[in-house]
Amino acid sequence: MKKETYAMYGDILREELLLAMGCTEPVAVAYAGAIARSVLDKPQSIRKCELYVSGNIIKNVKSVIVPNTDGMKGLETAVILGVIAGDETAGLQVISNVTALQREKTKQALRSCPVEVHTAPNDKVFYIEVRLTADGETSCTVIEDFHTHITRVEHNGVQQPLPHCGDSAQEAAETDRSQMTVEGILEYAETVDLEEVRFLLERQIQCNTAISEEGLKNSWGAQVGRTILKAENADVYTRAIATAAAGSDARMSGCELPVGIVSGSGNQGMTASLPVIVYAKEIGATQEKLLRAVLISDLITIHQKTGIGRLSAFCGATSAGIGAACGIAWLDGGDYEVIAHTIVNGLAILSGMVCDGAKPSCAAKIATAVRNGLLGYQMYRQGCQFYGGDGIVTKGVENTIANVGRLANRGMRSTDCEILNIMIGN
Repeated sequence: MKKETYAMYGDILREELLLAMGCTEPVAVAYAGAIARSVLDKPQSIRKCELYVSGNIIKNVKSVIVPNTDGMKGLETAVILGVIAGDETAGLQVISNVTALQREKTKQALRSCPVEVHTAPNDKVFYIEVRLTADGETSCTVIEDFHTHITRVEHNGVQQPLPHCGDSAQEAAETDRSQMTVEGILEYAETVDLEEVRFLLERQIQCNTAISEEGLKNSWGAQVGRTILKAENADVYTRAIATAAAGSDARMSGCELPVGIVSGSGNQGMTASLPVIVYAKEIGATQEKLLRAVLISDLITIHQKTGIGRLSAFCGATSAGIGAACGIAWLDGGDYEVIAHTIVNGLAILSGMVCDGAKPSCAAKIATAVRNGLLGYQMYRQGCQFYGGDGIVTKGVENTIANVGRLANRGMRSTDCEILNIMIGN
């Protein structure tokens, strides 16, 4: 592998495998609020907050519980929590260390400080702008394109130096992902010096396992993971599906444990990793095998999402569920041909699942995505596959991935708008 290609994959992993506490869209809103507050001379005198956000931010914040709020939801909650209690240096863990007193102050501020929510004045898919008005001063923070990409900070209308967050890898423009291929991902995963990426992968495994165990142990959300285990035979595939769903059960309902994210999403980070972890344990795989399998799942998820974009009408669990099936296929000894057909089969089955925002039912979509990703793998093992011309399937795995990117990024834009209109009652 060329040095620059090898370096590209490493850079992508460092940008993607971050920690977040809470659903990443409300957390990004809170982060913008914390940054806007941090430049004020008298933050205690804030008397007005204006929030300008893109439709996909509205969609992904509306129905999910914000951690450290005693069960509250919504854009207003997210931004005021960030303003009152957010640690502006902590990136996507901005609301990880909220005290009981700060929770009460947040509730008081929601009653006393009006929050005006507006649609973003542009056609950006990912856009957050927070404007604060205090006694004698104003501030503004803008985040664009991805969750910690701060593009503007102002105090009294004057541009301020852009701050450094806890995840410096995401502060600049992202690494070009256009050269990613399934073949290249497998070569990188099988040859990379694991010491270069061990910390990122083991942190993802540790955090996602912990929140999944919490979701299986206690009554979070709609208890999709627990229901699957009770209702079905608990073979390894069922446990893999339930484990991923349980992590989302907890996370979507305000669990205050951090999650290792992928493509800007904790649900995708859990979906890509947890089924692989369960399967590796079942077959007695070594730690090295586990790490390389999770690496394959993560990168195949990211590769699929590159053409789709961070946020769209296309449910990101689809990409991650297929990624997980590929990691499992690799643990079984599957080569490029097996993994390529697993991707194509999985996309042929599940490429129509829409994203209608972050909420408890995401756990069920995760279960569906993992189940159908595994179905795609099982089909190929039994000599069955979909062929070019079957719907959006085209000959060649890269061409099929590109077709899905086109469908999600371009073809489903009007779908995305209609989903938002339904959600907000228009």
